[in-house]
Amino acid sequence: MNPSATTTRADVGQRVLDEADALDRSVSDAIAKTPSPTLNVPMTWISNAANYSLLSFAIAGVLAATRGQRGRRAAIRGLTAVGATSFMANVVAKNLFPRRRPTRSFVATGRSARMPASSSFPSGHTASAFAFAAAVTTDFPHLSLPLYGLAMLVGYDRVLMGVHYPSDVMGGAVLGLAVGTVVREASLRLGPRSTRERA
Repeated sequence: MNPSATTTRADVGQRVLDEADALDRSVSDAIAKTPSPTLNVPMTWISNAANYSLLSFAIAGVLAATRGQRGRRAAIRGLTAVGATSFMANVVAKNLFPRRRPTRSFVATGRSARMPASSSFPSGHTASAFAFAAAVTTDFPHLSLPLYGLAMLVGYDRVLMGVHYPSDVMGGAVLGLAVGTVVREASLRLGPRSTRERA
């Protein structure tokens, strides 16, 4: 193999990564700098409610309390997916892909969210929200739109608050969907026959 050809491919690959990173940062800066006084209050509430997956715990509690055995099954599956995803995002992925958080000084006034000290990639909040949606909607498909919509809001909120780049959110969404799907399929296969038939 021609060494110069290998070097050229490596250079092109690095340029692609550099340009993608520049675009990622530019989109993040544009969102963070754009004033949104009307959105600031509800999005700050969502940001705080998504900490430690409190939104998912609240939804799981409502399902378990109001939807009988199917609701309890979905709640357990959803929270199992959240736990597995949190481990994969915060313990595994963030250590494999260290990345600095966005510069907070660029964020428009009126937004407040805790800046974590961990790696920026991937977004753990986004990953957990998507994992919960993927695991729960098997039992309650009519909740797909609100749960996935909420997960997307959580992801957008992380960029709006200046704590993540868009690619962090996309990586978190992919991770959450993957882990949530694995948990869901494992639950369906390992559960009793009657549970699989009802699902």
